Amino acid sequence: MLMLSKLRCITFDVTGTLIAYKGELGDYYCMAAKSVGLPCPDYKRVHEGFKLAYADMAKEYPCFGYAAKMPNILWWKTCVRDSFIRAGYDYDEETFEKVFRRIYSTFGSSAPYTIFPDSQEFLRWVRKQGLKVGLVSNAEYRYQDVILPALGLNQDSEWDFGVFSGLEGVEKPDPRIYEIALEKAGNLRPEEVLHIGDSMRKDYMPAKSIGMHAVLLDRFKTPEAANWKKSGALVLPDLLTTQEWLTSGQLNC
Repeated sequence: MLMLSKLRCITFDVTGTLIAYKGELGDYYCMAAKSVGLPCPDYKRVHEGFKLAYADMAKEYPCFGYAAKMPNILWWKTCVRDSFIRAGYDYDEETFEKVFRRIYSTFGSSAPYTIFPDSQEFLRWVRKQGLKVGLVSNAEYRYQDVILPALGLNQDSEWDFGVFSGLEGVEKPDPRIYEIALEKAGNLRPEEVLHIGDSMRKDYMPAKSIGMHAVLLDRFKTPEAANWKKSGALVLPDLLTTQEWLTSGQLNC
């Protein structure tokens, strides 16, 4: 238990670490279109259109429009409309409004997500060891208020505090989001906190840059994991293995 005795908090990335998307983006855009009597949009074109539209919105209005005080629904409406237009679907205003409402409602629920089988048990185990659990995510308020609770990940039973970019105005890989996590954990020292995530750029590097410990999860056997290991990162396949490592290893990550 040497490793755990040196920690006072573990923070987690959310998507790709605790939960994952179900299906493809096109599945949900297709359901929305069919709900108003339209044919399914082309999956590939919609996916590519969304990637471009999302990147542009994130650049112009980062953190879901936090600094501009843009309403969350307007941020997403602009993004989704641009996604369709880039994919070649320029619906009239009335039609788009109906399609968008369906999409916005769906992604504000647990429907497009699934929780990994080991997530809930591991979070509860960490809290039973007397450690605080924090979430650090580039996500908007609906993750905290609706989506995570609907998936069985509740504040005060699975996690203690959250740092969500849409609520804080800072997003990964900016190290400041991890500094906010340290403050919310009770002004802990970086060396007292371990961060677990699935991105070298957004999770591992910024957490390490401020002195936190960090571990990468490779749930999907990504080819990049080989390079992660070569760079010296500790890469584990899942949270069950992480629990075994925490109870048997040395804190050298």
